[in-house]
Amino acid sequence: MKLQAHRERDILSDDAAETASVFDKARRRRGTARTPYRRRRFSPLTLRILTLNVLAIAIPVAGLLYLDEYREDLIRSRLASLRTEAELISGAIATSGVVTGPLGDERLLVEATRATLRRLVDPAESRARVFDQDGSLIADSFRLAGPAGIVEIETLPPPNWPADLFSRLMNDLYDWVVSILPDRDQRPLYSERPEQRANDYGEVMQSLTGEPGSVVREDEDGRLVLSAAVPIQRYRQVLGALMLSIEGTGIEESVRSLRFNILAVFGIGLFVTVMLSLYLAGTIARPIRRLADAAELVRRGHGRETQLPNFSRRQDEIGELSGALRDMTQALWQRMDAIERFAADVAHEIKNPLTSLRSAVETVARIEDPVQQRKLMSVILDDVQRLNRLISDISEASRVDAEMSRSEMEPVDLGRMLATLVDLHETAHDGAGPHLNLEISAHQTLAVRGNEGRLVQVLRNLLQNAVSFSPPDGEILLACARLGHTVRVIISDQGPGIPPGKLKAIFDRFYSERPQGEKFGSHSGLGLSISKQIVEAHGGTIEASNIFDANDRIVGARFMVTLPAFDDD
Repeated sequence: MKLQAHRERDILSDDAAETASVFDKARRRRGTARTPYRRRRFSPLTLRILTLNVLAIAIPVAGLLYLDEYREDLIRSRLASLRTEAELISGAIATSGVVTGPLGDERLLVEATRATLRRLVDPAESRARVFDQDGSLIADSFRLAGPAGIVEIETLPPPNWPADLFSRLMNDLYDWVVSILPDRDQRPLYSERPEQRANDYGEVMQSLTGEPGSVVREDEDGRLVLSAAVPIQRYRQVLGALMLSIEGTGIEESVRSLRFNILAVFGIGLFVTVMLSLYLAGTIARPIRRLADAAELVRRGHGRETQLPNFSRRQDEIGELSGALRDMTQALWQRMDAIERFAADVAHEIKNPLTSLRSAVETVARIEDPVQQRKLMSVILDDVQRLNRLISDISEASRVDAEMSRSEMEPVDLGRMLATLVDLHETAHDGAGPHLNLEISAHQTLAVRGNEGRLVQVLRNLLQNAVSFSPPDGEILLACARLGHTVRVIISDQGPGIPPGKLKAIFDRFYSERPQGEKFGSHSGLGLSISKQIVEAHGGTIEASNIFDANDRIVGARFMVTLPAFDDD
């Protein structure tokens, strides 16, 4: 009986297909486990951009609309003008409207004073009132005496409602804007008694003492009333007081006109700002939303036909994000493919010793020959050891990526590492086996950034591989040199070389090509595959080639590892 026939290397194709199908179903379940991505009708990012840009223009405009200082300047200017006009009129009254009594006392002549007011004061612009020394009102430009008696003039307020709809809307908008502005200081209320006297007005009482005064009031409708009072004097004797008052409609109209101009400019600026904000938000939010939608389709497992939008031509952060997401998606699919292939390969490699174990166990129960039983038990022991080796190597291979992603990279001197490995090998073998020849440049920096333990694993694996294939009296060359921004390590042996067409296949998982005479199953075929994983995780490459002599015969194999050099700067 040939017991080696139980060590079958082939596995049925339906086992690999079944394993891949299980992973595909698991991936689809993961894709549908979460709640689908919910699209928003209005982008929050667009709203934020629009809000910030509108606030940036609205805040200074609101400050301009306040115009409190501008209004106060107009009021002060108008009061000064009113006071100058009152002094001219009071001078005219003191010249033409004063009569001297029998005892030499002087007093204001009522009719002459009224006539002077009629000539000098335009009731359409201002109102003039004269108070006698005793505080009584003796003349009012709003009261005209004629054949029919006294006629009182009253100015009518402007119409509240404009004729056209646009003007109404603009006035409503203006009133709303003004209503939200901070209130100015409260002014005294203007009111008139049926019988007016000087003590009704503080500025008049101040003028009767010889000092001019002015006051700004508001009527019941909120309109300004400006008043300026000056004393009527003759030879420094105060004969009465003249109060000149006007409505502040002109001031309010000036402020209103300026505010409308500001609002007009603000409206144009607001329109431009909104349009530019929407354009800006569209160039940012819309591509991000498209990327999110495509990523959601990929997450939900709709297959590789889903392509993420390519915005790399934009040359900005959105383009960088697009490229990064596309690369990440591609890496994800590659990782999924690698996991599926790894699962299928593991199932294949583990089933071989399991099949052998099952056959050996079934056979040993039917054989009574002790010699044959011992042989079968030896087969079982070898298969158990092979399973243990396979599980250990598979676990090591599965940990490499995770460990490399978490480990801290630090400077590693490859020249010193090779020298240490050579010393350890010579000490362990005491000169037996192939001779190791180390060539290292003493004038070059041979440091790389990496995980020292994993790099030692790669070099030790390549060195052991070279030793196992080299003849006992052969020579193994280990060379390390700096080439530009990389450090290259070359390990050459004098063994049988690599079979034709297998220069890349030897790095596949579970590929095993061992020297003749070596016990079957002593290697799992994961050593070179793990080495390639480690080197690529360091951003390097590993390559294999054959060495030929002058007659084109293979006289050895060469492995070359290239890693990015570490620079202190």
